[in-house]
Amino acid sequence: MSFKVMAMVLTAALLHAFWNLLSKKTNGRVPFVWLMYIASTLLYLPILLHSLKQGETLISQPILWLSITSAVLHIGYFLILQKGYRSSDLSVVYPLARGTGPLFSCMAAVVFLNESLKLKASLGLALILGGVLVITGISFSRKNTSKVLLGVFWGILTGLFIALYTFNDALAIKSYTISPIILTFVSNLFCTVLLLPFIISKMSEVKREISMHKWSILAIGLLSPAAYILVLEALKYAPLTVVAPARETSILFGVFMGARVLNEKEGSRRLVASMLILAGIVLLSLN
Repeated sequence: MSFKVMAMVLTAALLHAFWNLLSKKTNGRVPFVWLMYIASTLLYLPILLHSLKQGETLISQPILWLSITSAVLHIGYFLILQKGYRSSDLSVVYPLARGTGPLFSCMAAVVFLNESLKLKASLGLALILGGVLVITGISFSRKNTSKVLLGVFWGILTGLFIALYTFNDALAIKSYTISPIILTFVSNLFCTVLLLPFIISKMSEVKREISMHKWSILAIGLLSPAAYILVLEALKYAPLTVVAPARETSILFGVFMGARVLNEKEGSRRLVASMLILAGIVLLSLN
């Protein structure tokens, strides 16, 4: 992995962890997710117009279908993630979601995209996932077992959706050379339309979300696509089997923010887990 690709992926990881921290603090539901997509669509409209002036294509059959599937998968991802944050702790849901995502992604890349999984990448991936399990620190003897198990369920389900939309969007970028900006913008636009039927009867909740969380909505609307566009750009220069696991360094940032902002404990165990994940990233960078 080149320095350019690594820089893009690490920046994306930091942005991703930060907007997830904001998302956890809001505990938003469908109206929150819908407003986030509206904010994102409006914020990225100038960039879209600039891309169109540069000769990018906005409408084509691949863009249409791959944007629709991306929209459906991203809606599922956001709603399941928010459900997980309402049900359990950030330190359980986030590491599991980000840790199982690359596992599913790599399996799909090897099976469907014919990408090779070399020994170093395999060892790196194993270390990352091992670190994720250490961070989670599931213990069935704890009093909050049911809360932890809920976090495990929603975290793994979120990871599955991460893998699905990552594979879908990697296919769009690599096989159909669709611009990341175009794919992200059209997908977000479809998200606002697809969620509209579920919002009509919840306008009071929409107003409340705007009143309480307008700055978080704007921040997530800006940072979430930015983080993902960086990942899609990285896919132009490196295989999915490398980019997908490497972006999960966001786990380190997420755990750090959780400990500092949300006063989460278990610092020594998470330090060990961080060392495992860092070792995994080093191996991936040498692939």
